[in-house]
Amino acid sequence: MPRRPDRRMPEAINKELRELLEDFQQKLALDDLRERVLALVPAYHLLRDLGSSLMLAEDVSAARDRILLYFQKYPITVIHGDELMVVSGIQDWPRRTRELRREYGWAIASGVTLKEMSVEGEISIEGVNSSSLRPEEYILLSKTQDREAALRWKIANDIRRTKQAVRDKILEFLRKNAGSAVTGEELRYVGNDKTEWARRVRELRTEQGWPIATHNTGRPDLPIGVYILEKDRQSPVHDRNIPDPVRRAVLVRDGYACRMCGWNHNQWDRSDPRNLELHHVKEHAKGGENTEENLISLCNVCHDKVHSR
Repeated sequence: MPRRPDRRMPEAINKELRELLEDFQQKLALDDLRERVLALVPAYHLLRDLGSSLMLAEDVSAARDRILLYFQKYPITVIHGDELMVVSGIQDWPRRTRELRREYGWAIASGVTLKEMSVEGEISIEGVNSSSLRPEEYILLSKTQDREAALRWKIANDIRRTKQAVRDKILEFLRKNAGSAVTGEELRYVGNDKTEWARRVRELRTEQGWPIATHNTGRPDLPIGVYILEKDRQSPVHDRNIPDPVRRAVLVRDGYACRMCGWNHNQWDRSDPRNLELHHVKEHAKGGENTEENLISLCNVCHDKVHSR
């Protein structure tokens, strides 16, 4: 049965711990290894209690709540797993952290996921070198809870079990959630935790023509670490293979708005779920290049009108 944490104030626990460690000095003279080990067991428990007692004033008794509150105090900050071990007071803190992400919808990203996103240019966090993050490090990307996350994780689990290529699994998941934000952690999970998952997402956008946007690639209004398939349709063949830096530069130049009707993402509505696409002024089939000068931003409705002519 799990041991209940000590609810005393940290000063009282610290005093008892110091006394116990002072007494342990005598135990070191003993030849019996087991006696020395057993003498340290109470100190081990007290040290864990001391860590969890640091948040006693916050009136949170469960380890999971202490972990969440610690993240909320330091959002967009690299938190090491050892910190979570201390404030939670339990050894099973990784499972509680996963529960906060998958069952409760908190945007807690692991270092390994953020690093893989960084390599593909999908994420940049001010003051954080995402490319050097380690698996045991975490960041709370948003203080807003996503209450639909649990359903998406169930969908992700079902797709993960299918016998498909990583890119096909990711695309199926995105299409099932078209128009809704999903996290890099979800996409990595769908892709069976393969390191290639972020590259496959980028390929779906830049080679297959699926309108997948992130904070860094055309949707600065999106939270960091989030992806969205803006519309469940591929771009025409002639509008694919546009490099991300060019795509981003064109959208920035055009103010993230359609050059014909002025539509932008602030006007997005479920009854009219438009998205922005890039249009070649000189058709790609007639030699038009994927350059800023030959591309303009159009919403998909205006884009269709142009091509229908």
